[in-house]
Parts: sequence; C-alpha cells; structure tokens
Amino acid sequence: MDKFKSYIKLARLDKPVGIYLLLWPSLIGLMLGILESSLFELKSFLVVLIGSILVRSCGCVINDISDHKFDKLVARTKDRPLACGEISLKEAWMFFFLTAAACFSLLIFVPKITLYISMIIAVFIIIYPLTKRFIKAPQFFLGITFGSGTLISFSLVSTNFSISIFLLFLGTVLWIISFDTIYALEDIEDDRIIGINSTPILWGDKAIFISKIFHILFYFSLLLIFFINQFSLFFLAILLIMLGIYFYQTNLIHQQKYLEAFKANNFIGMVAVIGFATEIFLL
Repeated sequence: MDKFKSYIKLARLDKPVGIYLLLWPSLIGLMLGILESSLFELKSFLVVLIGSILVRSCGCVINDISDHKFDKLVARTKDRPLACGEISLKEAWMFFFLTAAACFSLLIFVPKITLYISMIIAVFIIIYPLTKRFIKAPQFFLGITFGSGTLISFSLVSTNFSISIFLLFLGTVLWIISFDTIYALEDIEDDRIIGINSTPILWGDKAIFISKIFHILFYFSLLLIFFINQFSLFFLAILLIMLGIYFYQTNLIHQQKYLEAFKANNFIGMVAVIGFATEIFLL
C-alpha cells in the first residue's frame, strides 16, 4: 500500500489541480468544435477527461525522472517519491511506460487528425523537462505543449479549424505561461542555485508585470471569441467573474503567496467552462 501511495504521488494524482488546468481549456476546445460541427458525442468528453488525467500523470512522471537529481536540492520537491528514494529510477521508468501506453491506447478511439496532433505533442511532453536546462523561458514550451490540448479536443469533432479555436489556443498558451511563471516564483532561489531556467529568472523584477499582461491577453482572447460567435450578455458576466478571481489572485501574489495564487487559476478555468457550456448548450 505504501508503494501504491508513492506511485499516486509520483503521478501527482494527490494534487489534481494540474489535471484541472489541463482539462478546463481542453473542454472549451471540445465545445468550440461542437459549436462548429454540431457533433455531440459522449465518447469525446470521456476521451478528453481520461486523456487529461493520463497525459498530466505521464508528464509528471517523465518530469520527475528528468529532474530527480535537482529535486533533491529544492525544498518544495525534495520529498517527491523519486527524489527521496521511495521509488527507484527503474520503477519510475516502468511506471512512465505504463502511463504512456495508457495514453496511446486512447488514440484508438480518435480520428486520424487527432492522432497526428497527439503524436507531435507527445514528443513535446517528453522534451519539456529538458528545456528547463537549455531554454531561457521553458514556460513558453510548456504553454505550447499543454495549450495544444485545445486543438486536440477540437479535432475530435471538427476538422474545420476556426478563428475561435486558434484564439483559444493562443490565449491558453499565454495563460499557462502566466500561471506557471507565478508557480516558478515559489522556487526561484533554488532554481538560481542549481542552474534551472525559468521566466521569473529571465524577466527578473518584471516577471509579475509580464505575467499579468499575459493573463489579461487570455481574457481578451475570450472576449474576441464572444464577439465572433455572438454570445449572449451572460458570457460577459462570466468574464467579469473571472476578472474578480484575477484581482483575488493578484492580491495573493502581492502577499507573495505564489502557490495559492497559482491554484486560483483552477477556478478561473472552471468558471470559463461553465460560461462556454451555458452559451453552447443552453442559450
């Protein structure tokens, strides 16, 4: 049972906020695809839900394998199963191949275009942990990698890629860069010591300001989608609620509660999904 709990921790299933942050924009991408094609299938929602859990878990495992020597030196990560020795490197690799196989098994149920996009992004997921050592702003690579969930989910039901889905993809990439920058502020001193790159280190004192700009641009992308698809005024109310959560998040950042500020993005994504679902399925 202790070993099982260690695998749960390795996949971060005990900390599901990362799953939610991948799931919410992917669900919006799927709903925009349904809006485009009028094709509603429960199977597509199940693929997005299960895929978000498996892909995030797989990404966490390969990240910890890549960073296990560094994680020992960082206060926040030194107790991770691989870093503290609860799981061996061999066991972690075996678990990675198991989760990767589970991810690829989902591709049996998807269209060819979804398969092609997913295979490309799979390479990105494997490469991402290495980017922290060689790229000055690895958050950009992460943004593209996990922001692609919007394109993958859209392609489940539509091949007619609209302006709306590209706006969502771009906005989601900026949103991910924004909240992962805030997340990285938690480890900035440790990252400097061990030589790990991040946008907070690259941007210095401007990191929070740039993060705020990217976050607002994400909202602007949703506002453009509102105009393009002629959504109702209800969607504007949703955007105002999201703006309120943003101000709450900003207050946490000013108190240097970076981890709490990062987690607040879960509620932003959740409210956005409620807004899109209401517009597309109810109004």
